[in-house]
Amino acid sequence: MTHRQKLPNLAGIGLKPEHYRDALDAPDDGLWFEVHPENYMVAGGPRLAWLDAIAERFALSLHGVGLSLGGPDRPDQEHLARLKTLVDRYDPASVSEHVAWSRLGNTYFADLLPPPPTRQTLNALAAHIAETQDTLGRRILIENPALYISLHGDISMMELYVEAAKIAGAGLLFDLNNIYVCAQNLGGSPRDWLDLVPPKEVGEVHLAGFTAQTRNGDQILIDSHGAPISGAVWALYEDFIHAAGPKPTLIERDENIPPFAALMAEVNQANQVLDKASLEACHG
Repeated sequence: MTHRQKLPNLAGIGLKPEHYRDALDAPDDGLWFEVHPENYMVAGGPRLAWLDAIAERFALSLHGVGLSLGGPDRPDQEHLARLKTLVDRYDPASVSEHVAWSRLGNTYFADLLPPPPTRQTLNALAAHIAETQDTLGRRILIENPALYISLHGDISMMELYVEAAKIAGAGLLFDLNNIYVCAQNLGGSPRDWLDLVPPKEVGEVHLAGFTAQTRNGDQILIDSHGAPISGAVWALYEDFIHAAGPKPTLIERDENIPPFAALMAEVNQANQVLDKASLEACHG
Protein backbone atom coordinates (compact mmCIF):
# COMPACT_ATOMS: atom_id res chain seq x y z
CA MET A 1 0.00 0.00 0.00
CA THR A 2 1.05 3.56 -0.63
CA HIS A 3 1.26 5.33 2.72
CA ARG A 4 0.26 8.97 2.81
CA GLN A 5 1.99 10.86 5.62
CA LYS A 6 -1.02 13.05 6.30
CA LEU A 7 -4.30 14.16 4.82
CA PRO A 8 -4.04 17.12 2.43
CA ASN A 9 -5.63 20.40 3.47
CA LEU A 10 -8.38 19.74 0.95
CA ALA A 11 -11.85 18.20 0.97
CA GLY A 12 -12.60 14.49 0.90
CA ILE A 13 -15.67 12.26 0.82
CA GLY A 14 -17.04 9.52 3.03
CA LEU A 15 -16.75 6.50 0.72
CA LYS A 16 -19.90 4.45 0.07
CA PRO A 17 -20.10 1.12 -1.81
CA GLU A 18 -22.38 2.62 -4.47
CA HIS A 19 -19.60 5.09 -5.31
CA TYR A 20 -16.65 2.66 -5.56
CA ARG A 21 -16.41 2.87 -9.35
CA ASP A 22 -16.88 6.66 -9.41
CA ALA A 23 -14.21 7.00 -6.74
CA LEU A 24 -11.68 4.93 -8.67
CA ASP A 25 -12.36 6.98 -11.81
CA ALA A 26 -12.00 10.34 -10.00
CA PRO A 27 -8.89 12.43 -10.69
CA ASP A 28 -6.19 12.20 -8.03
CA ASP A 29 -5.89 15.94 -7.37
CA GLY A 30 -5.91 15.94 -3.59
CA LEU A 31 -9.21 14.11 -3.16
CA TRP A 32 -9.23 11.68 -0.21
CA PHE A 33 -11.68 9.19 1.22
CA GLU A 34 -12.87 8.22 4.67
CA VAL A 35 -14.46 4.92 5.68
CA HIS A 36 -15.92 3.39 8.82
CA PRO A 37 -13.45 0.61 9.67
CA GLU A 38 -16.25 -1.56 11.12
CA ASN A 39 -17.44 -2.11 7.53
CA TYR A 40 -14.04 -3.55 6.55
CA MET A 41 -13.09 -5.70 9.53
CA VAL A 42 -13.22 -8.89 7.48
CA ALA A 43 -10.63 -11.42 6.40
CA GLY A 44 -11.15 -10.82 2.69
CA GLY A 45 -13.77 -10.44 0.00
CA PRO A 46 -14.95 -7.69 -2.35
CA ARG A 47 -15.07 -4.85 0.18
CA LEU A 48 -11.40 -5.22 1.05
CA ALA A 49 -10.53 -5.61 -2.63
CA TRP A 50 -12.25 -2.31 -3.41
CA LEU A 51 -10.59 -0.59 -0.45
CA ASP A 52 -7.21 -1.91 -1.57
CA ALA A 53 -7.77 -0.30 -4.97
CA ILE A 54 -8.91 3.01 -3.46
CA ALA A 55 -5.95 3.12 -1.04
CA GLU A 56 -3.49 2.66 -3.88
CA ARG A 57 -4.57 5.97 -5.42
CA PHE A 58 -5.94 8.15 -2.63
CA ALA A 59 -5.20 9.16 0.94
CA LEU A 60 -7.36 7.19 3.35
CA SER A 61 -8.91 8.01 6.73
CA LEU A 62 -10.45 5.45 9.11
CA HIS A 63 -13.30 6.93 11.17
CA GLY A 64 -14.49 4.50 13.83
CA VAL A 65 -17.97 4.26 15.29
CA GLY A 66 -17.68 1.26 17.60
CA LEU A 67 -15.05 1.73 20.31
CA SER A 68 -17.41 3.43 22.80
CA LEU A 69 -14.58 5.60 24.13
CA GLY A 70 -16.97 7.70 26.23
CA GLY A 71 -18.53 4.75 28.04
CA PRO A 72 -17.60 3.39 31.46
CA ASP A 73 -16.02 0.21 30.06
CA ARG A 74 -12.60 -0.18 28.48
CA PRO A 75 -12.62 -0.54 24.69
CA ASP A 76 -13.63 -4.04 23.62
CA GLN A 77 -10.33 -5.86 23.17
CA GLU A 78 -11.47 -7.96 20.21
CA HIS A 79 -12.80 -4.88 18.42
CA LEU A 80 -9.58 -3.01 19.12
CA ALA A 81 -7.49 -5.91 17.81
CA ARG A 82 -9.51 -6.04 14.58
CA LEU A 83 -9.10 -2.28 14.18
CA LYS A 84 -5.33 -2.64 14.63
CA THR A 85 -5.26 -5.30 11.90
CA LEU A 86 -6.97 -2.89 9.51
CA VAL A 87 -4.71 0.02 10.52
CA ASP A 88 -1.63 -2.15 10.01
CA ARG A 89 -2.91 -3.23 6.57
CA TYR A 90 -3.54 0.29 5.25
CA ASP A 91 -1.38 2.57 7.41
CA PRO A 92 -4.00 5.31 6.84
CA ALA A 93 -3.28 9.01 6.90
CA SER A 94 -5.73 9.47 9.79
CA VAL A 95 -7.57 7.40 12.41
CA SER A 96 -10.44 8.88 14.43
CA GLU A 97 -13.27 7.99 16.80
CA HIS A 98 -16.23 9.64 18.52
CA VAL A 99 -16.58 11.05 22.01
CA ALA A 100 -19.57 8.78 22.60
CA TRP A 101 -20.64 5.58 24.25
CA SER A 102 -22.48 2.69 22.63
CA ARG A 103 -21.80 -0.23 24.95
CA LEU A 104 -22.48 -1.14 28.56
CA GLY A 105 -21.00 -4.51 29.43
CA ASN A 106 -22.26 -6.91 26.76
CA THR A 107 -25.16 -4.65 25.76
CA TYR A 108 -24.64 -2.64 22.58
CA PHE A 109 -26.70 0.37 21.50
CA ALA A 110 -27.40 1.28 17.90
CA ASP A 111 -26.42 4.88 18.46
CA LEU A 112 -23.54 7.15 19.42
CA LEU A 113 -24.77 8.39 22.79
CA PRO A 114 -23.10 11.50 24.25
CA PRO A 115 -21.41 10.78 27.58
CA PRO A 116 -22.22 12.75 30.75
CA PRO A 117 -19.88 15.77 31.00
CA THR A 118 -18.22 14.98 34.33
CA ARG A 119 -14.66 14.72 35.56
CA GLN A 120 -15.23 11.02 36.14
CA THR A 121 -16.11 10.67 32.45
CA LEU A 122 -13.12 12.82 31.54
CA ASN A 123 -10.71 10.49 33.32
CA ALA A 124 -12.26 7.36 31.80
CA LEU A 125 -12.41 8.89 28.30
CA ALA A 126 -8.77 9.98 28.42
CA ALA A 127 -7.73 6.52 29.60
CA HIS A 128 -9.69 4.83 26.80
CA ILE A 129 -8.17 7.13 24.19
CA ALA A 130 -4.68 6.47 25.56
CA GLU A 131 -5.27 2.69 25.51
CA THR A 132 -6.47 2.89 21.91
CA GLN A 133 -3.45 4.92 20.86
CA ASP A 134 -1.07 2.54 22.66
CA THR A 135 -2.64 -0.46 20.93
CA LEU A 136 -2.64 1.14 17.49
CA GLY A 137 0.79 2.67 17.93
CA ARG A 138 -0.37 6.06 16.69
CA ARG A 139 -2.18 9.26 17.63
CA ILE A 140 -5.90 9.42 16.89
CA LEU A 141 -8.43 12.23 16.53
CA ILE A 142 -11.63 12.41 18.57
CA GLU A 143 -14.92 13.91 17.38
CA ASN A 144 -17.29 16.16 19.34
CA PRO A 145 -20.82 14.80 19.84
CA ALA A 146 -24.23 16.08 18.76
CA LEU A 147 -26.69 16.79 21.59
CA TYR A 148 -30.48 16.59 21.69
CA ILE A 149 -31.11 17.08 25.42
CA SER A 150 -29.19 19.00 28.06
CA LEU A 151 -26.64 16.90 29.94
CA HIS A 152 -25.55 18.33 33.27
CA GLY A 153 -22.24 17.67 34.97
CA ASP A 154 -19.37 19.39 36.70
CA ILE A 155 -17.72 20.38 33.40
CA SER A 156 -19.08 21.34 29.98
CA MET A 157 -19.19 19.05 26.95
CA MET A 158 -16.71 21.40 25.28
CA GLU A 159 -14.27 20.98 28.16
CA LEU A 160 -14.73 17.20 28.14
CA TYR A 161 -13.87 17.07 24.44
CA VAL A 162 -10.84 19.35 24.52
CA GLU A 163 -9.38 18.23 27.86
CA ALA A 164 -9.67 14.49 27.14
CA ALA A 165 -7.66 14.95 23.95
CA LYS A 166 -5.09 17.07 25.78
CA ILE A 167 -4.63 14.53 28.60
CA ALA A 168 -4.35 11.58 26.20
CA GLY A 169 -2.19 13.39 23.65
CA ALA A 170 -4.83 12.96 20.93
CA GLY A 171 -5.92 15.38 18.24
CA LEU A 172 -9.36 16.80 17.49
CA LEU A 173 -11.81 16.04 14.73
CA PHE A 174 -14.10 19.08 14.74
CA ASP A 175 -17.62 18.42 13.42
CA LEU A 176 -19.23 21.79 12.65
CA ASN A 177 -22.66 20.35 11.90
CA ASN A 178 -22.67 18.90 15.40
CA ILE A 179 -22.00 22.24 17.07
CA TYR A 180 -24.73 23.89 15.00
CA VAL A 181 -27.19 21.14 15.93
CA CYS A 182 -26.26 21.50 19.61
CA ALA A 183 -26.79 25.26 19.55
CA GLN A 184 -30.14 25.03 17.80
CA ASN A 185 -31.44 22.25 20.06
CA LEU A 186 -30.17 23.50 23.41
CA GLY A 187 -29.52 27.21 22.98
CA GLY A 188 -26.23 28.99 23.11
CA SER A 189 -23.97 29.87 20.23
CA PRO A 190 -21.67 27.78 18.03
CA ARG A 191 -19.17 30.55 18.62
CA ASP A 192 -18.63 29.12 22.11
CA TRP A 193 -17.10 26.03 20.52
CA LEU A 194 -15.14 28.03 17.96
CA ASP A 195 -13.65 30.13 20.76
CA LEU A 196 -12.69 27.16 22.96
CA VAL A 197 -11.39 24.57 20.49
CA PRO A 198 -7.65 25.13 19.83
CA PRO A 199 -7.22 25.29 16.04
CA LYS A 200 -3.71 23.83 16.08
CA GLU A 201 -5.07 20.58 17.59
CA VAL A 202 -7.73 20.15 14.88
CA GLY A 203 -6.55 17.53 12.42
CA GLU A 204 -9.77 17.22 10.46
CA VAL A 205 -13.10 19.01 10.01
CA HIS A 206 -16.43 17.29 9.26
CA LEU A 207 -19.31 18.89 7.37
CA ALA A 208 -22.72 17.26 7.04
CA GLY A 209 -26.42 17.97 6.71
CA PHE A 210 -29.12 17.71 9.36
CA THR A 211 -32.83 16.96 9.25
CA ALA A 212 -35.56 18.65 11.29
CA GLN A 213 -38.17 16.73 13.28
CA THR A 214 -41.08 17.94 15.40
CA ARG A 215 -41.48 16.34 18.83
CA ASN A 216 -44.13 17.44 21.30
CA GLY A 217 -44.61 20.59 19.27
CA ASP A 218 -40.93 21.53 19.31
CA GLN A 219 -38.52 21.32 16.40
CA ILE A 220 -35.31 19.38 16.93
CA LEU A 221 -32.41 19.05 14.53
CA ILE A 222 -31.00 15.56 13.96
CA ASP A 223 -27.41 14.99 12.88
CA SER A 224 -28.65 12.58 10.21
CA HIS A 225 -25.99 13.07 7.52
CA GLY A 226 -28.96 12.72 5.21
CA ALA A 227 -29.16 16.11 3.52
CA PRO A 228 -26.94 18.69 1.81
CA ILE A 229 -24.84 20.89 4.09
CA SER A 230 -26.90 23.89 5.23
CA GLY A 231 -25.99 27.48 4.54
CA ALA A 232 -25.59 28.13 8.27
CA VAL A 233 -23.01 25.33 8.58
CA TRP A 234 -21.17 26.58 5.50
CA ALA A 235 -20.99 30.01 7.17
CA LEU A 236 -19.56 28.45 10.34
CA TYR A 237 -17.02 26.60 8.23
CA GLU A 238 -15.90 29.79 6.50
CA ASP A 239 -15.48 31.52 9.88
CA PHE A 240 -13.48 28.63 11.33
CA ILE A 241 -11.20 28.15 8.33
CA HIS A 242 -10.62 31.91 8.07
CA ALA A 243 -9.41 31.91 11.69
CA ALA A 244 -7.68 28.52 11.84
CA GLY A 245 -6.30 28.16 8.33
CA PRO A 246 -6.85 25.28 5.91
CA LYS A 247 -7.75 21.88 7.42
CA PRO A 248 -8.56 18.49 5.84
CA THR A 249 -12.34 18.60 5.46
CA LEU A 250 -14.73 15.69 5.04
CA ILE A 251 -18.10 15.83 3.29
CA GLU A 252 -20.32 13.29 5.09
CA ARG A 253 -23.47 11.64 3.74
CA ASP A 254 -24.80 8.46 5.34
CA GLU A 255 -28.48 8.58 4.38
CA ASN A 256 -30.26 9.53 1.15
CA ILE A 257 -27.00 8.95 -0.69
CA PRO A 258 -26.89 11.24 -3.76
CA PRO A 259 -24.92 10.71 -6.97
CA PHE A 260 -21.16 11.01 -6.62
CA ALA A 261 -21.24 14.25 -8.62
CA ALA A 262 -23.47 15.91 -5.99
CA LEU A 263 -20.93 15.16 -3.26
CA MET A 264 -18.12 16.38 -5.49
CA ALA A 265 -19.98 19.69 -5.85
CA GLU A 266 -19.79 20.07 -2.05
CA VAL A 267 -16.12 19.04 -2.17
CA ASN A 268 -15.50 21.83 -4.67
CA GLN A 269 -17.37 24.34 -2.47
CA ALA A 270 -15.22 23.40 0.52
CA ASN A 271 -12.06 23.60 -1.56
CA GLN A 272 -12.96 27.15 -2.59
CA VAL A 273 -13.03 28.10 1.10
CA LEU A 274 -9.73 26.30 1.70
CA ASP A 275 -8.08 27.90 -1.35
CA LYS A 276 -9.16 31.35 -0.18
CA ALA A 277 -7.67 30.70 3.27
CA SER A 278 -4.43 29.50 1.68
CA LEU A 279 -4.18 32.68 -0.40
CA GLU A 280 -4.89 34.83 2.66
CA ALA A 281 -2.10 33.02 4.54
CA CYS A 282 0.33 33.61 1.69
CA HIS A 283 -0.47 37.31 1.55
CA GLY A 284 -0.99 37.76 5.27
